[in-house]
Amino acid sequence: MLGVVGALLLAGFGLYAQARLAGSAQARARTTDMVSSLPFFGSTPTPTPKPPPDSYPVAVQTSEVPNGVVAGACLAFNPTGVDLHHTFFIDPGHGGPDPGATAGSVQEKDLSLAVALQLKDQLRADGYRVVLARTADTSVAKLADSQVQNGVLTNSGVHLDALARIACANASHAEALVSIHFNAFNDPGVGGQETYYDDARDFAGDNLRLAKLLQSSLQASFTKAGWQVPDRGVLSDASTGNNGLTPEADAYGRLLELGPTKAGWNDHPTTMPGALVEPFFVSDPVEAQVASSPEGRRAIASGIEQALIGFASVPAPSPSAAAGG
Repeated sequence: MLGVVGALLLAGFGLYAQARLAGSAQARARTTDMVSSLPFFGSTPTPTPKPPPDSYPVAVQTSEVPNGVVAGACLAFNPTGVDLHHTFFIDPGHGGPDPGATAGSVQEKDLSLAVALQLKDQLRADGYRVVLARTADTSVAKLADSQVQNGVLTNSGVHLDALARIACANASHAEALVSIHFNAFNDPGVGGQETYYDDARDFAGDNLRLAKLLQSSLQASFTKAGWQVPDRGVLSDASTGNNGLTPEADAYGRLLELGPTKAGWNDHPTTMPGALVEPFFVSDPVEAQVASSPEGRRAIASGIEQALIGFASVPAPSPSAAAGG
């Protein structure tokens, strides 16, 4: 038996935790990060990092992100081996003043970044170009002072940061995106792996294909490592439900990074197939320790990589709709 992680501290946090748990009860006790539509709570970001020397910035040009992105965000990495001419966009969830789900000393933002960096190295070595939404413990968007209050990312800050990730994904010209997150629940005995996709896009079929590949590849990777992780399935992001925190998020009802156009809320959605993975629950002590280990990080990265390689090996029937669907 793996050691026990410290006391459970669900996502930090008042109304966010309540809304998240309420939504889970409506969906067979499932929870989701509600990425891009809920407020998250955290500490002041670390000092501005220097971009990795082997990276180069992807130009993000959109009126929705008026101040641009921070240093170390939206960076591209070319293959280190033979160039297979495929690009994948990887988004480590949360970051900076947004820790995501937290249990003891384990923070979702740290886990998602560690997996993304491992995945980036593996994909590059195997011939793929990778664009990362962030490469350090930061937000993606340059936030106004008013969007981080007392170390808390405001609703406006959450929305802007999500729009910056979307803009980065679109500027990357990737053929697929994966957003990496980790789950949490008020019962530390609840665990497992699940994958979300959006079924309202013009390319919903490709979204579902990618999500199924991710779910099965992660399960296979965990089994190979000797872990029996409950398979919670592939789910529509519509199942994340309304959270009651903002009228705009309730009206949208989907994960912003995956979802369709909605005037004034998501004017320029992602233009490529995508999915959001939640490999483990940080609120489960065993899963949290596995997720925090080098072995866990490699297993997650390997599962995601195999899914992306499988996805890229089957040509899309037609280009994704730039209009957003």
